[in-house]
Amino acid sequence: MYTSKPRLFYFSNLCKSVFICGSFLLVLSAGGAAVAQRGGKAEPNRIAFKRGTTSTTINGVVRGDEEAEYVLAAKKGQRLIISLTSVPVKSSVFQLLGEDNDTLGLEHDANFDYSGTLPKTGDYFITVSRPTQSKGTSRYKLTITIR
Repeated sequence: MYTSKPRLFYFSNLCKSVFICGSFLLVLSAGGAAVAQRGGKAEPNRIAFKRGTTSTTINGVVRGDEEAEYVLAAKKGQRLIISLTSVPVKSSVFQLLGEDNDTLGLEHDANFDYSGTLPKTGDYFITVSRPTQSKGTSRYKLTITIR
């Protein structure tokens, strides 16, 4: 004799299985999106001066081979002054690039200070990193002035 109870039991387990598998796939797809967001290149932090000021100071940390990236809008003929201090001493350096990846004559591995007149109007990119790829942490203070 056949009853409908086993069929309901089977259907109930099937629904549970489908729900569990669906939930698992949803979690995997959401996790994949989060990994993809972290895996790509982040946009640099835009530097903006408070109204009425020409200088700003940024405190940050770089670890291992990490880089901190900043972008700054400036005009041709303005004087840009950058000062970088770090703990441990000289454990951070910066690179300054123009919009077209112009190096402005700076070497990446030894920059702690810069003062110069900007050749063009546009965005300038500042990257703070450690001069070595080995393990370690550097706390830095980056002061930027435009006159």
